[in-house]
Amino acid sequence: MREERSGEHERMNDLSESVSDAVFRRLRQDIILGNLPPGSKIKLEKARERYSISISSLREILCRLSAENLVLAEGQRGFEVSPVSRQELTELADLRIVLECHAIGLSFATGDLEWEGSIVAAHHRLAAVERRLLAGDIARTIDWVRCDWEFHRAIVAASKSTTLLQNLSSVFDRFLRYHMLAGSFRGNAVVDDHKLLFERALARDADGARQIITSHVQKGVEHILKEPGFLLNI
Repeated sequence: MREERSGEHERMNDLSESVSDAVFRRLRQDIILGNLPPGSKIKLEKARERYSISISSLREILCRLSAENLVLAEGQRGFEVSPVSRQELTELADLRIVLECHAIGLSFATGDLEWEGSIVAAHHRLAAVERRLLAGDIARTIDWVRCDWEFHRAIVAASKSTTLLQNLSSVFDRFLRYHMLAGSFRGNAVVDDHKLLFERALARDADGARQIITSHVQKGVEHILKEPGFLLNI
């Protein structure tokens, strides 16, 4: 009987963890996509209803997001979505360049045929979504967000550094939030960057790939700062 209760308790814990992780991803995505705007208050009762989760679990999730600087914990006043600023944008851009360029060097040195295949597949998916965006299908923006990261991650995946990839993922998403707040796709310029990066990756041209990433990120910053959609949020 004790063993049955113990097994049931473990299953309930696993279920609780999976629900919590799912809500964490949803809430995080809502912040990155701008569904929860910068500076907006996160009212626990409304959030509990929206995400169908307990207040205690919600607090834990918000604390996790606070560790990524996506949420601000305000003591007794609760939580709010982190604001945005020019300074943070440029800092995230610099950090992304450092992390991604370092990961490229490691990945290109050890990548195998399977790694190359994953890059080909990821770029194929990304290019397909980008063609639709260029044709005016803005409903594909969320697909592009996912495919963009999958492509960049595929390129650095052979670095074999879990810590490096985790930090790059967090910085990438926080940088992406600024793109989503700017509210416009950068068009042919970003498509061309991805094609060049794809070619450099298959050629194992680490220096060339680093130059593309540096330019790619810096041009992204310039694009964001020119967009009135972003300026309304600072």
